Amino acid sequence: MSVNITSPQNPRIKQLISLQKPRERKKTGTFLIEGIREISLAQQGGIEIVEMYLCDDLYQADQDYPIRLTDLSVFNITKDIFSKAAYRDGSGGVLAVAKTPEKTLNQLQEKTSPLYLVIEQVEKPGNIGAVLRTADAAGVDGLIICDPATDLFNPNIIRASLGCLFTVPTAVCTNDELLAFFSQNNIRSYATLPAASNIYSAESYQGAAAILLGAESTGLSDFWVKHADVRVKIPMAGKIDSLNISNAAAIFTFEALRQRNL
Repeated sequence: MSVNITSPQNPRIKQLISLQKPRERKKTGTFLIEGIREISLAQQGGIEIVEMYLCDDLYQADQDYPIRLTDLSVFNITKDIFSKAAYRDGSGGVLAVAKTPEKTLNQLQEKTSPLYLVIEQVEKPGNIGAVLRTADAAGVDGLIICDPATDLFNPNIIRASLGCLFTVPTAVCTNDELLAFFSQNNIRSYATLPAASNIYSAESYQGAAAILLGAESTGLSDFWVKHADVRVKIPMAGKIDSLNISNAAAIFTFEALRQRNL
C-alpha cells in the first residue's frame, strides 16, 4: 500500500517526528530508522518494520543495501516534510518506523568460548555508535551495555553506528545481572583500568571472555573494580590516562582475536 502525504500537520507525520524523543519511543514500543544502509541492515537483522516513508525527490535505491518495500505500508512524503521528520541530513530520502526489539542477555547465542565486549554507563550516543562499529569489525559474539545512561534506540546511536546496531548481537542489563551471567556461563571478565598493574597484552583471552570498559570521564564503577576476574590496562606514554572508548575497545578486542588466531 502506498499513500501520498503532503501536509506536515498530518497525524502520521506528527507521530513520526515524535519518535525523536525517548519518551515516545518507550510509549509506542517503536523507534525511527533513517538511511538506506541502516534500514537495509535492520531488515537483514530481522528487525520488524512497521511502515516506511519515502521522499521521491531524494530517494535512490542502493544495490549494495537493498530495501524491501513489499508487504509494507509505504507513505510518499514531500521534501519539506522529510526535512522536518529526518533527524539528520543525508538520510537518503527514506525513513522507517520499526518495532523495538528486546535486548536481553538470554537472547545472546550460546557459544563454547564467546568473546563479549561490555560497556558500562556510557552516555554519549556517538561513543556507543562507535563501539558498535568496532564490535562489528571485530566480529565479537555480543556487545553488552550495563546500566545504560541513554536509550539504545536513540537516532544518534543508529547514525553513529552506521547501522551496526542491527549487525551486532546486543544486550542491555544491570551490573548484577551481568555478574550472574558470567558466573552461570563460566565467563572470565577483564576490567580495563588505568591503575591496573597487568598489561592487557600479557593476559590470555583464549577461553570465554568479556572485556569491560567504562565511560571516558568516570571509567568503570567500583562494582567491576571489585568483581572482575582480572584488571588490565593499556600502557600510556603520553600525559593523559584515557583513550576514546571505541579505540580502547578495538585495542582489546583485536588483541583477543590475535590470540585466538582469527
